[in-house]
Amino acid sequence: MTERLRVREIDDDEGRRLVRIVRRGSGSVVTWRRAQMVLLPAQGMDVPAVAKVAFTSEDRVRDVIGNFSADGFGSLYPKYKGGHPPTFTLGQRREIKKIAKSKPARHDLPFSTWSLARLADFLVAEGWSTTSATRACGPCSAPGASPISA
Repeated sequence: MTERLRVREIDDDEGRRLVRIVRRGSGSVVTWRRAQMVLLPAQGMDVPAVAKVAFTSEDRVRDVIGNFSADGFGSLYPKYKGGHPPTFTLGQRREIKKIAKSKPARHDLPFSTWSLARLADFLVAEGWSTTSATRACGPCSAPGASPISA
């Protein structure tokens, strides 16, 4: 039989904070469920029972408990990333278009025309972020597409 997983020792303040998150019910559902998955084992409930109550797998409960034991309350709050990438302002698009229409020799570069890779590399070297340069040159990769229409 495997050893029973235990939540690290929770002091009174942490216990009250967990109970407040679980009882409040407002805020992120993810935070509420994670707090519930930590609070129930701290009160003596075993992992399979917590998994049933939280409608999730035992492995997920173990992950949440382990993360809480290692990182504390920070592990309860979701860390969402992604979303729509930032858009260029009209001024930024005009600047990129101006560079793309210019001759590389004007910027002391040894080639006669821009390729998408060269333009992106140049934009990065000029201080544009890698993501910005890739997004600026990405639409150009389609056949017949013109560079940066603004």
